[in-house]
Amino acid sequence: MRILRFLRSSVKDIDYYSKFSPSPLSMKQFLDFGSENACEKTSFAFLRQELPVRLANIMKEINLLPDNLLRTPSVKLVQGWYMQSFQDILEFKDKNADDEKVTYDFTDAVIKVRNRHNDVIPTMAQGVVEYKEAYGTDPVVSQNVQYFFDRFYMSRISIRMLLNQHTLLFGGKVKVNPAHPKHIGSIDPNCRVSAVIKDAYENARNLCDRYYMNSPELVLEEFKASPITVVYVPSHLYHMVFELFKNAMRATMELYGDAMEYPPIHAQVALGTEDLTVKVSDRGGGVPLRKIDRLFTYTYSTAPRPSIDGARAAPLAGYGYGLPISRLYARYFQGDLKLYSLEGYGTDAVIYIRALSTESIERLPVYNKSAWKHYKMIQEADDWCIPSKEPKDMTTFRSF
Repeated sequence: MRILRFLRSSVKDIDYYSKFSPSPLSMKQFLDFGSENACEKTSFAFLRQELPVRLANIMKEINLLPDNLLRTPSVKLVQGWYMQSFQDILEFKDKNADDEKVTYDFTDAVIKVRNRHNDVIPTMAQGVVEYKEAYGTDPVVSQNVQYFFDRFYMSRISIRMLLNQHTLLFGGKVKVNPAHPKHIGSIDPNCRVSAVIKDAYENARNLCDRYYMNSPELVLEEFKASPITVVYVPSHLYHMVFELFKNAMRATMELYGDAMEYPPIHAQVALGTEDLTVKVSDRGGGVPLRKIDRLFTYTYSTAPRPSIDGARAAPLAGYGYGLPISRLYARYFQGDLKLYSLEGYGTDAVIYIRALSTESIERLPVYNKSAWKHYKMIQEADDWCIPSKEPKDMTTFRSF
């Protein structure tokens, strides 16, 4: 009975908070807040309102997934985590912000929420695998899942950004991170792009060496000021570049096989008035145009599917979430990630980042009628001719 009352009140709260739109913050706002007036009370007051709004918006969308997908053990588990975290934050709705114990307990709750959601990505991926194994796939479900995951993982990136900023600024006794004293939470106001690229390359190279016993070299060039810096979250940039290096290395090693020398991977960094651009180029044989979009589809991977125990899994490949999630990291602060391929030669991957912190504003999904319609839309017949695989027998055509 108590559980039923708990569920009823939770549904009511989710309905209430989902009527509000999330409030996107700019990189400059994150910085100003952290450096000039880092006040735990202000952060507490903002987060106890904003976190339930962001959680409720995406929880409403989870419910719009196909019933059979919702019933998989993995998706039910993730739903349970979201429900628990939503309730944990709501506990502080009417508590006194001036009470130090309240703000201390809130920071504690925020850390618990963050840790609870550590495995959301692989767990949701497992849910899709469970669904596919039981029911197969159809284009409408695939389209809905793609739309949902882009929004769900973007929401997750944004929620983790808020949780990380709060815990890094106010969690623990040490107010300055000894490893990164100049960082404002997870943001580096002077992020040296080439340093992050070199770090990502070295780590991808170690994986490559372990698996293929060799690896391509890196040729890194910077255009304009050297070293180029930007206000950014280094871990986000690292995540994207590391993924691109892994893909480039794997393509190169598999194309050149047992050759003693491999063409290097080129990375170029350019800074303009609006964009900071990072280009990673390989000569790994490229990808046909037909497959480019597929590379950004969740659960699509050109690699063999990793074994469940992970013991024999190729370290340079996985379930195919790397590229779509890297693109979300780029888009989160109004940038993008694009692939341009020359089949038979190689691939250029380009990351775009906003050069100005005032233009780097969170891109957040909002639950509304337009989003709801996306899930209810029935795929209609294409309004372009689909070319036939077989040549037509022209003798059967009547003349008019």
